[in-house]
Amino acid sequence: MENTSYDIKQLNEKIHQASSFVDILNMEINKVIVGQKYMVERLMIGLLAQGHVLLEGVPGLAKTLSIKSLSSAINARFSRIQFTPDLLPADVVGTMIYNQQKNEFVVRRGPIFANFILADEINRAPAKVQSALLEAMQERQVTIGDTTFKLDEPFLVLATQNPIEQEGTYTLPEAQVDRFMMKVVIGYPTKEEERHIIRQNLQPEGSVKINPVVDPQDILEARKLVRQVYMDEKIEQYIIDIVFATRNPEDYKLGKLKPLISYGGSPRASINLALASKAYAFMKRRGYVIPEDVRSICFDVMRHRIGLTYEAEAENVTSENILSEILNAVEVP
Repeated sequence: MENTSYDIKQLNEKIHQASSFVDILNMEINKVIVGQKYMVERLMIGLLAQGHVLLEGVPGLAKTLSIKSLSSAINARFSRIQFTPDLLPADVVGTMIYNQQKNEFVVRRGPIFANFILADEINRAPAKVQSALLEAMQERQVTIGDTTFKLDEPFLVLATQNPIEQEGTYTLPEAQVDRFMMKVVIGYPTKEEERHIIRQNLQPEGSVKINPVVDPQDILEARKLVRQVYMDEKIEQYIIDIVFATRNPEDYKLGKLKPLISYGGSPRASINLALASKAYAFMKRRGYVIPEDVRSICFDVMRHRIGLTYEAEAENVTSENILSEILNAVEVP
């Protein structure tokens, strides 16, 4: 046991030093982004845990700007794809075009070949285009014709979507939603933040510039360290209990939730909850995970993985309500 505590102490010191770039990155992004601390923190977790992030909120809440600022501060290639109802899969991944001089077909790569992909208003495009993203998101590769291309790391899809009630939106298929590590719901800024936003936007054009402060290589190194963050068996059990409570609520004295849930979290939910907890601990400059880490990112990792029945919708019960009940019922280690 003493040996383990010595290892954790060493790891703690190592992570404390290695995670200092998180503060530098935050400071750089905050030059442009006012408030939205929660959203920026979630984007960073996605970056460190190698998980894609889905941002939901009404237009004009700096979703696109945050993602763009993050890629500028990391000195990485950024690509923005505006999803529209007439977008084709080839517009995303690329296509084969005929070269007359060489008398052969050559591959023309699409905007997916970058480090940060901003899939803007992803739910405005039909399922065919959304499925073109699936291979890239899951396998980190793209197939054009009969050639498969590996995508450069770090590769991260950051998608924004408008609330489903809006005109001209398609619901994302479950398989695609499950590919996102987190679904972050963004609210309006406070009065004070809004005042800052107005002042900042009235400044002369180009007066605030984001400088690249981190290399993509630093991110890849940090990802290796994130996976080394120590997670006790009790924390693992806690994560499993949370996920299993979404599948079999009656086992956790939550029988009243049974008719409200059509399906619970998949094993991907457990994996992502564990990984995101480690990334959160890393950002807090700790070499070990505590229950608070799991609780703080639980809603973002789980909210899009719980299927609601018609009964739940009729009673205006949301997946957040269900998760609150579960977190209150499951024993904290």
